[in-house]
Amino acid sequence: MLNNMNPYLQNILIGSLILGFATMEFVSGRYRTTVKASGNDTKLELVIFIALVAIAQPIALLTTNFLCSTFIPEARGALSDLAWWKKAIILLCADDMVQYWYHRISHKRFLWPLHRAHHSARYMSIRMTYRGNLFYFLLMPGLWLSGVLVFLGFGQVFIVYVVIKQAVSLGAHSAWRWDERLYQIRFLQPLMWVLERTISTPATHWAHHAVTEKDGVGNYTGNFGNLLFIWDVIFGTARITRKYPEAVGLKDDYLFGEEKWTDQVLYPLSRSNREHSALRPGGAAYADD
Repeated sequence: MLNNMNPYLQNILIGSLILGFATMEFVSGRYRTTVKASGNDTKLELVIFIALVAIAQPIALLTTNFLCSTFIPEARGALSDLAWWKKAIILLCADDMVQYWYHRISHKRFLWPLHRAHHSARYMSIRMTYRGNLFYFLLMPGLWLSGVLVFLGFGQVFIVYVVIKQAVSLGAHSAWRWDERLYQIRFLQPLMWVLERTISTPATHWAHHAVTEKDGVGNYTGNFGNLLFIWDVIFGTARITRKYPEAVGLKDDYLFGEEKWTDQVLYPLSRSNREHSALRPGGAAYADD
């Protein structure tokens, strides 16, 4: 076990969150009316979810545990007695802030091919929360840093942190826009003002998945935060409108058809032959300009 961490409890809680948000998507009718997924989408999301759980996360956690045990065995559990709130702050910086910057640079040409799969969905739903490229997850620095922190004694706090982070992330991607009604309640306005600047919400994260920024709502060159939206506020990439884009996805997919799921999940091992594709050598995404 990694420093007495109980992954079973963590997985049960995350599974319960997924079930809860899925239920609300169906009960609200949002899934039926807005999620128009193809077979290609389903294969992509199913394969990468399994790969994330069975390959990327175990490799990162087990490899960091092995390396730390080999080279700094005396450091195992060295920070176990640190106050929980101090551990939480360290995790927020080492994982969530680092992920903000990793996400931000992933919108540049060099890393975009590994990230574009997450943006290729033409719908928002919890089913596409973990949609992505295998190597994007394997290279995610926050995942590896978290493995080191677990070795140092962050195990139990890490479980709580991950569950909270997944709750926010699932909620931000959900077809059920839980914040929409709350914006309409007058006495909640001060709370929502703080909340939307602190964590990712459907309104701010849907804007990040928008097809265009020309409507004044979309912000695919900003709103990068995963758990905390405050990183966007601090680093100047926030756009808060309390509105939702009319369309999400990628312009080149609308024009030239969706990329094969194998190319999206396994690039650069699998490459596209499509025109205006970032998933081939020398290729680039379609640009409005």
